[in-house]
Amino acid sequence: MQRSDLPGILAMAAIVLASNILVQFLFGQWLTWGAFTYPFAFLVTDLMNRIHGPSAARRVVLAGFVVGVLASIVGTQIEGANGPLVTWRIAIGSGVAFLVAQMLDVALFDRLRAGSWWRAPLVSSFIGSLVDTALFFSIAFSAALAFLEPGNDTGWAHQALPLLGLGPVVPLWASLATADWLVKLSLAIVALAPFRLITDRIAPHRG
Repeated sequence: MQRSDLPGILAMAAIVLASNILVQFLFGQWLTWGAFTYPFAFLVTDLMNRIHGPSAARRVVLAGFVVGVLASIVGTQIEGANGPLVTWRIAIGSGVAFLVAQMLDVALFDRLRAGSWWRAPLVSSFIGSLVDTALFFSIAFSAALAFLEPGNDTGWAHQALPLLGLGPVVPLWASLATADWLVKLSLAIVALAPFRLITDRIAPHRG
């Protein structure tokens, strides 16, 4: 780790910890409060990539991954009203989705960094968020992956309901995933403003 990595690591750790806590609290019917904090992990990754380069961004991602894994392990050992606060499927899904999506974000951003200032952060966050959402919800709730934790009953997530209450009938977890991704996409657009402000102030001439 280099000294310049520290702000990114601290920011990423704070986002991951906050998201692990807030994901336990519902916001409306389709979301948790964690959906509003986690997307800013992509902003941190992209800022580190733009200012310090892809190697620094990957180090920050790995630090966030370690924090997330530790938080998930702790969560699996704490009993709530309906069992452990974090199931092993959620822990696995969270870790795999975070690492794969964030590393993909780093690679895409680096490939697009020479274009218009907004293209790299928007495209990398857009695709990274899609991969993150698909991996997490599939691993955590899909019936096809029930063998990952046979004792974990995810039947509630398989209820057949209209997508977001309006569309075709799909498993409940598909609506949760869609709502989650729409929030991530919206916040990726919102995050362009602080991205431009911070990079203009700290590294105005970085490619």
